[in-house]
Amino acid sequence: MSRLDGVSVLLLSWNGREHLATCLEALAAQEPPGVPWEILVLDNGSRDGTADWLRREHPGVRLHESPENVGFCRGNLRLAGAARYGALALLNNDMRPRPGWLGTLVESLGTAPADVAAVSGLIVDWEGERLDFGRGLLTFDGHAFQLDFRRPLGAARIPAPGEELPFACGGNMLVRREAFFAAGAFDPDYFAYFEDVDLGWRLWSGGERVLAAPGAVAHHRASATSDRLGNYNRGLLFERNALLTVYKNLEPEWWERLLPAILLTFLSRTQTLLVEGNAGGETLTIDPYAPGGAVAVAAGPPAGAGASAPRRLARRGRAWLRRRALHLLGRAGGLPPPVRALLAGEGDGGAGLWLGEPRSVAQLRALSFFLAQLDATAEKRRQIQARRRRSDADYFARFPLYLVPTYPGDAELFARPGFRAALPAGLPLVEARLEEIMECR
Repeated sequence: MSRLDGVSVLLLSWNGREHLATCLEALAAQEPPGVPWEILVLDNGSRDGTADWLRREHPGVRLHESPENVGFCRGNLRLAGAARYGALALLNNDMRPRPGWLGTLVESLGTAPADVAAVSGLIVDWEGERLDFGRGLLTFDGHAFQLDFRRPLGAARIPAPGEELPFACGGNMLVRREAFFAAGAFDPDYFAYFEDVDLGWRLWSGGERVLAAPGAVAHHRASATSDRLGNYNRGLLFERNALLTVYKNLEPEWWERLLPAILLTFLSRTQTLLVEGNAGGETLTIDPYAPGGAVAVAAGPPAGAGASAPRRLARRGRAWLRRRALHLLGRAGGLPPPVRALLAGEGDGGAGLWLGEPRSVAQLRALSFFLAQLDATAEKRRQIQARRRRSDADYFARFPLYLVPTYPGDAELFARPGFRAALPAGLPLVEARLEEIMECR
């Protein structure tokens, strides 16, 4: 058994004073947890007067301020470094914990075996009718899901107290401060999302465990803060953080065996979004060396053939828009020659690609970020593998990886023999439809 010396509750707030007021009121109503505890709040670049309000209305809260939004990971790292106690309770500011929330977390972790580094509470919707988080699932390519997200509580699969989990939810968890930092804490490169998945995997590979504490219930205004980022910025974080997670955490054998399937999935998603979402996207499918291929899909008619008036007008309209865009963008500072050539349609029969669909842009930004951080991530990978005490085979035996068609084109890709051939033999893998994982609405 390992008792706790106290608990530091960590809260971040980014223009969320109205949510923070409710959260702090619920924290003030907590039943005594049996250990000393404190509340730390980081005003994360807010412009809604949060800091002044806290100083005036909640002087007992330990306030930290950042002039800009440094993200969930860096924000919690800052508060964790300033915490007085050996256990860190992470709670989202748009949550309302029940009166027994903190005491249940303290009891669950404080009486757990010494190899338990963290416990994860239960998150329900604001009305207490549907599940938000009970346990998570990890996919083969580093993405993750909340099992039975949005399902009515009576139909949701809720973990039993003390049940092993692959990771604890960063919005409702209690973790030993020493274990948190020894495992590398939250990776600041993530900004937000999947940082808890990454941490959980590292805790397990380092020989520790994560358990469920479903009696520690918090109500959540789902996406009240994350919606401010915008769906496409969140998509960028999902994609790049998934790549970072698998690259850092997969041990050499599994990294080499899973990499083909991971790359095929990322490339297929990017290609599908580029082709289907952008004007001129079909030009990416042209094979100029296939017999008849370029003619069959080119933007204009074959040489010598007449074009109908509507088609001529459409081509002229696209050409005018391209010229106008080139003129305006050129005035704003010029364009690199390859981009100018692409917009102008040079060398491709006048057919240009207009890259503007946000999801495909997010995919390309995720790739750019991953490549830019490759060397730094490789060093993190080295450190993670050096402290490994448990194999991925053990981790996957406890928590099988999932194959879930999620993005446009996934179902078709996952059904192809070429993709199936890329999946390594002997990998514990659960195949499921998205509607089997969560409530889709």
